[in-house]
Amino acid sequence: MHHTVRAVNDLTARWARQAPGDGRNTAFSGPGAWAPLALLAAGSAGPAARELADALGVPTAGAADAGRELSAALDRTPGVSSALGVWAGDRLPLEPAWTAALPPHSLGRITGDPDADRAVLDAWAADRTAGQIPRLPVTTTPDTELVLAGALTVRTDWIRRFQPYDARPGSGAWQGRTVAGLYRTTGLLDRVGVADTTAGPLTVLKVLGLQGIDVHLCLGPEDAAPGAVLAAAVRTAEHPARLRPGTLLPDGTPGPGLEAGWVRGYTREPRLLARTVEFDLADDHDLLHHPDLFGLRTATATGTGHFPGISPAPLAVTAARQSATAVFGPRGFRAAAVTAFGVAVGAAPTRPPYALRRITATFDRPFAFLAVHRTSRLILAAGWVSDPKPPAPDPDPDSDSDDPDW
Repeated sequence: MHHTVRAVNDLTARWARQAPGDGRNTAFSGPGAWAPLALLAAGSAGPAARELADALGVPTAGAADAGRELSAALDRTPGVSSALGVWAGDRLPLEPAWTAALPPHSLGRITGDPDADRAVLDAWAADRTAGQIPRLPVTTTPDTELVLAGALTVRTDWIRRFQPYDARPGSGAWQGRTVAGLYRTTGLLDRVGVADTTAGPLTVLKVLGLQGIDVHLCLGPEDAAPGAVLAAAVRTAEHPARLRPGTLLPDGTPGPGLEAGWVRGYTREPRLLARTVEFDLADDHDLLHHPDLFGLRTATATGTGHFPGISPAPLAVTAARQSATAVFGPRGFRAAAVTAFGVAVGAAPTRPPYALRRITATFDRPFAFLAVHRTSRLILAAGWVSDPKPPAPDPDPDSDSDDPDW
């Protein structure tokens, strides 16, 4: 499984370099695309097989087992739900060896009626993501003979919740705006760290979840490209030893968005104050816009068949898309992705008695995020926050927003 995790994270890192090229909000899931790609690769041959193997990082001979293993491992992980679905036309003969390698109960049928098939496929996407993705991201046509899809949802609740407030950044891309801010404090300075990366210094704030899934908020230099920051964040998550923890950071501004120094307090316990923003992102990706990234350049050529291990019919990929969502709020994080492939032919205080170390981490300009499985370090979801949520118009008078600490 370790090799599969590394292969999936490699795809995520390469995707990260391209996904937010225009600096807009984005969210995507490497595992969500990798698992159905592995099923496709398992039936491929010729140049298409070589390209898919390069993109996946595993040989096609073991791709079906690796994809099934990944999906099953994700589905056993608390806070994660994963599913694979395959639908074939009634006229399409399927190779028994390929169908035998599919997960149980994953094979269905499409009729060639676009409206009827759309209803079935959309219902599967909505059911497998608890309504977060209401539609399968590819559209079938009368020529569509095969659809492969992967669904992934991630849910983690914070061990200690954030407190909401109206944030008004004084500088940067969000200056002059009022956005939905979140803050919390802890005595654990090592929840934040700084890594030296190819994108420059990277500040990483780890927000721990109850389900063994953490979210990393990652802030790079202001002039760094979003894709470079995201890719550096993936590699840092894989190698946490690269982070210099908060307890070892020097005073001053040891990393992007950080301030460290000494203040007066009523206890000797150090304090980390984390300030960030809520976000609610939705994104759609046409994987064929980057065919080399996903190993699909040859597989889309319709002049010949590329998947004899799936069917003797000359199959080619005609559509490949992913829809993804990500929500970060006071109580937790939610993400979902569906990837599909269409195949056709108050008062002033007194002076505190103690001096204590304090670090403030402020995410008040665009930043990257990762949802990371804590033990395997598999990147479940990733993205870029360019446009945070606005503040809620009417705060709940019964909320417990005065809860003081993490």
